Amino acid sequence: MNITYLKELPETGMTECSDYTIGERICRARDATGLSTAQLARRLGVKSSTLQGWESDRSEPRSNKLVLLAGLLNVSPTWLLVGRGASPVMDETASEIELLRQSLDKVLKQAATLTEELARLKAQVDDLT
Repeated sequence: MNITYLKELPETGMTECSDYTIGERICRARDATGLSTAQLARRLGVKSSTLQGWESDRSEPRSNKLVLLAGLLNVSPTWLLVGRGASPVMDETASEIELLRQSLDKVLKQAATLTEELARLKAQVDDLT
């Protein structure tokens, strides 16, 4: 995924994030709404595989689906197409949850490493006794 810096457009006061692909913008907006791929596909009246194709940039939605998609994701069709305009904002709770999940994953990995180390040390002690 491309690293993008949001910049404010002076004439509009809106942001631009044109470094993202249309698929990345669809995925980002879907995540911000908290919808799964299956839920959004159902609301759009398309197969999940179709939406996954859009999100992975294997295909693009037709104009009628693009407008419906923008409405469901609470963004403008222009933002989905080229990244100009107001981008979706994840609420603070969603951001906090994501940070907590990342911290939890880190601690779980550390716990697994410690468990392996304890097992290794126990086996060494058992071998010596």
